[in-house]
Amino acid sequence: MNHKPDPLHGATLEKILQALVAHFGWEELGTIISIRCFTHDPSIKSSLTFLRKTPWARKKVEDLYVSIQ
Repeated sequence: MNHKPDPLHGATLEKILQALVAHFGWEELGTIISIRCFTHDPSIKSSLTFLRKTPWARKKVEDLYVSIQ
């Protein structure tokens, strides 16, 4: 059997977000995924709070993370 490993395995939402911010920066991240927590006074803490409550936004973040791996 030839299964691809899950690219999100072992990656916490916080680590994913930190990797995206390091790769793109807040400004570009807010352009790619237009959500207020990335464009107005962004922080890891506020973004995590929003993403944990908002499945569609979390999916976009996770998909973007997978695309840069």
